[in-house]
Amino acid sequence: MLTVQSFFDLNDFPCSDLFEPTAYVWQPLCALKNYMDGFTYPKYDRILVGDGIPLTGHVIIHEGRALAGTEAEIVYGDATKGRLQIRFAGKVLEGASLLMAGATLLGNEIAIGRGVLVESGAMIKSPAIIGDMTEVRQGAYLRGYCLAGKRCVLGHTTEIKHSIFMNDAKAGHFAYLGDSILGNDTNLGAGTKFANLRFLPGTITIFQKEGGRIDTGLKKFGAILGDTSQTGCNSVTSPGTLLGKGAILMPNATAKSGYHGEKTVLR
Repeated sequence: MLTVQSFFDLNDFPCSDLFEPTAYVWQPLCALKNYMDGFTYPKYDRILVGDGIPLTGHVIIHEGRALAGTEAEIVYGDATKGRLQIRFAGKVLEGASLLMAGATLLGNEIAIGRGVLVESGAMIKSPAIIGDMTEVRQGAYLRGYCLAGKRCVLGHTTEIKHSIFMNDAKAGHFAYLGDSILGNDTNLGAGTKFANLRFLPGTITIFQKEGGRIDTGLKKFGAILGDTSQTGCNSVTSPGTLLGKGAILMPNATAKSGYHGEKTVLR
């Protein structure tokens, strides 16, 4: 019941080798650091991309190279729908990504996929893997060990650390995610917060009705949302919250630690 394969469809996820289908659903969090530390990151031109200094101009990432965006023509369409278009020297650069002026990248272990838009004011600390057609919006704060799949939204003034976004996962506004996983096609309402640390010392345990308590071995553990589940605005999850596929956490509600089954509605 609490296995990776019971929460997520892994068929199209670019980093599916991080997941063990029959392991407990929090297994990818346990493996995330080693996986990302062993990942092969592109070597962008640091003169253009910088290191910890806000970009003074737009930078284009195309086929592993960084290009100054001074003379580029840019159509700011919805990146998650493949509508970001960049022309350079009169030619459309297929799959090109854009780092807008004012974005800040810190460290060398950052991978930017195809068709990605990183808006002004975003801060990305390494290591980070940003999948194809993902938007990193203004004011987003990626604190390291952030992995996002395809067509994700890492939203405005949203803070993320040691977390995984699967394909089409969206945290658009004012969210906090620590030590958490968003499944495919999940959505967080504005102001959603995932608490990831208990007040009392010790590791976080998960309660399930038929199996008693399971010790995750994790001192920090936020929430895991199964595919297509969602939260309402200003909702909160307690440390070690698991929402099954299609579950809904209503606005202004708090989810207790433990497993909440598929299509559950929490008020």
